[in-house]
Amino acid sequence: MLKRTTPLDVDETVACLKQGIEAQGMRLVSHINGQANAARIGKQVPGDQVLEVFRPDFAIRVWEACKPAGIEIPVRIHVYEDGEGMTRVACRPPSALFARYESTPLNAIGLELDVIFEAILDSVPEVVHA
Repeated sequence: MLKRTTPLDVDETVACLKQGIEAQGMRLVSHINGQANAARIGKQVPGDQVLEVFRPDFAIRVWEACKPAGIEIPVRIHVYEDGEGMTRVACRPPSALFARYESTPLNAIGLELDVIFEAILDSVPEVVHA
């Protein structure tokens, strides 16, 4: 799991991630705002959002390498409040998502995407532990 912990709030963290997504040439496929959705039914929940990220050319390559692996895309980035004043970011590495398909071309795509998703998460300032 790719993980980050940041002192930024969820909305600030999502803004950083969106900049990182753009900087890496990826696309925001979907933005699911859990607390906004809960508010629509009169509920209040801690910050919880999911960004779904991918790009059409990578999707085509995944489908060509292993059509069933299409279920793994887009890749999801989860951003949430941890209840201790920090925001957490988590993302399954694409190589881990694709490993179960035992496809050499798909594994290569996963490793290529791992670097991109690591860079996207690096756009979030992380808590430095002394």
